[in-house]
Amino acid sequence: MEELITELEAQEERLQFDRFDNDDAWALGSMLVEAARERALAITIDVRRGGQQLFHAALPGTTPDNDRWIERKIRVVERMHASSFLVGRRLAAKGAAFDAGYGVDPAQYAAHGGAFPIRVRNVGVVGVVTVSGLPQADDHALVVEVLSRFLGPLS
Repeated sequence: MEELITELEAQEERLQFDRFDNDDAWALGSMLVEAARERALAITIDVRRGGQQLFHAALPGTTPDNDRWIERKIRVVERMHASSFLVGRRLAAKGAAFDAGYGVDPAQYAAHGGAFPIRVRNVGVVGVVTVSGLPQADDHALVVEVLSRFLGPLS
């Protein structure tokens, strides 16, 4: 588990933006849709900045439940400034849960993979990109894969 946590932390350090605007949100969301369509994945994709939803796509095979999962995962990133998967793995390593002990309602928060912070260098977390519909490690991996391509070879 420690090795996975270290890798997740390294991803967040590496996958940072120099800037992030509405056009970037559209381009990132579109790249995720393209990757999902190539693989025939039934996922919902959401990109936000400053609490504003800038991109949202629900691909064939998804349901409104995917939107509920997205909302719950986003709350984790907004509160903890770390990916929902990293938060969940850190908690699992301690045998803990993201629940009333953290002052949160588990019906409102999901420390499951798929939501990743949009972090701008020298600024901090400005938004969240989220995928829902796959097993949590796969949701997370898809976001990381597409972010890596979007940010280029230095990411």
